[in-house]
Amino acid sequence: MLTSLYVRQFAVVEAAEVAFGPGLTVVSGETGAGKSLLVDALMLLAGARADSGMVRAGSDRAELAAEFDLAELPEARQWLLREELDEDGSCQLRRVIRTEGSSKAWINGRPANARQLGELASLLVEIHGQHEHQALLSRSHQLALLDAYAGHDELLTQVRDSALRWRELGARIRKLSGGEDRDQRIDMLRHELDELEKWALPEAELSELEANHRRLANAGRLAEGAAGVVELLDGDSEFALRRALGRAHTELGKLAALDDKLGPLLELLDNASIELGEAADGLGRYAQDVDLDPERYTEVDNHLAHLHELSRRHRLPMNELHDKLSTLRAELTELEGAGDALEQLAVQRQQLQHDYTHMAARLSQARAIAATRLGEEVSVLMAELGMVGGLLRIELEAVAGDEPDPQGQERCELLVSANPGQPPRPLRKVASGGELARISLAIEVATLGKDTVGSMIFDEVDTGIGGAVAEVVGQKLRALGGQRQVLCVTHLPQVAAQGHAHLRVSKHSDGDSTRTSIDKLDASGRRDELARMLGGVEITRETRAHAKQMLERAQTA
Repeated sequence: MLTSLYVRQFAVVEAAEVAFGPGLTVVSGETGAGKSLLVDALMLLAGARADSGMVRAGSDRAELAAEFDLAELPEARQWLLREELDEDGSCQLRRVIRTEGSSKAWINGRPANARQLGELASLLVEIHGQHEHQALLSRSHQLALLDAYAGHDELLTQVRDSALRWRELGARIRKLSGGEDRDQRIDMLRHELDELEKWALPEAELSELEANHRRLANAGRLAEGAAGVVELLDGDSEFALRRALGRAHTELGKLAALDDKLGPLLELLDNASIELGEAADGLGRYAQDVDLDPERYTEVDNHLAHLHELSRRHRLPMNELHDKLSTLRAELTELEGAGDALEQLAVQRQQLQHDYTHMAARLSQARAIAATRLGEEVSVLMAELGMVGGLLRIELEAVAGDEPDPQGQERCELLVSANPGQPPRPLRKVASGGELARISLAIEVATLGKDTVGSMIFDEVDTGIGGAVAEVVGQKLRALGGQRQVLCVTHLPQVAAQGHAHLRVSKHSDGDSTRTSIDKLDASGRRDELARMLGGVEITRETRAHAKQMLERAQTA
């Protein structure tokens, strides 16, 4: 439910904040005062296209914000959670429109795009009136509305689940059969497995292979380098480390004889001499034992070349090729043994097709009955709303193809004839905005309580009517307000009298600028506003009495 709407520097409104409650809230005002600005603001908050002309003259930007109570709107709460825009159960939409034409939007203080605004707003409000973008013009919404009116949710769920399961089995069958290339796929898998089994290695063995390759590739350099280091450590040169260490040991021994404190240091030189000798001996053996085997190098190099090629072909690092073996083996086993599985899946799919056909036929029958009943109810309401002789017909059109469809075997189109003798035409092609608004009202009344949207907005729903018809429109809106929050922009006192709350939009000018204000009326204010709507400029005692009588009759009905 919409709880508040704030607008600032929007069109002719300098700043206004309006609180909303449950039931029917009517909005009235003199012609040109800007009664539809509230609807326009909500349209923009729902993602409608913005332009710089919506910014009040002399301002750099317009700001719009609306808050909603989501207590009875679980779908909106789930959407916010799914989009990670939830905020302790609250919901605030905000939009800023700048004079250069750019705009920004936020949901619960987080940046949002037009798609997100539109999706969320479709779960919060329905706007009916002289606007192009209405939920009732969508064929998918029309089918959902018919299904909700019929109340066959369980059957619809069974049809949808059966169709989706049928598609899943189809995908499974295609995967198992491999399509027309199954035999080629099996041959390819066998070839790839042969290669991987021959060349792919576990990670530890691969590391060892790479180490061997480096060693074999650098065998000559390793042998030569090790021998050179031995020469530095224990060669014939007087600069060899062991010779120099020996001389140092002799000199330090003489000094240690003079001072015992040098004894530990002499031991360190002894140990260094031993370790230096072991290092020289070890390097000498390494230089002699280095594997200078060209054939072994060629073998290892060839193995790595194959691994690099397999890595490129499978688009995997070399250390993951061995794990690929299990995946390919599983796929090959599945394809080679697919015969029995395919037969079982085919039987299951055939049974699902049978079940779907049976359930979809039941759904089609239920839809046909509901379509006739809903069309008759709406046609009666259209007559009550001043469209005598008009009718609504719900046409069910079969879906082409034999494949099970999650939405059933048909789509629907609302066809309308607003006047006697006119052939029914699709609702989305009805030209008159006033007629479209009243038809929408009739449909909403007929399907009262069948949808989950919390707020309904009707803009100039009473265009082109008056008298008793106008009072009927007001009564229908009030009845609708008993189930949903309803906001109605009206110029008729018969409709305004039916409201649970009343907002008046008025325009003021000081010669230099024009401002629009929005006021919530008390009982006295409502009587005076209805009197103005009844009597025009001059308000007499009689018009006030008539207004009071209309209010009393409406509130006690």
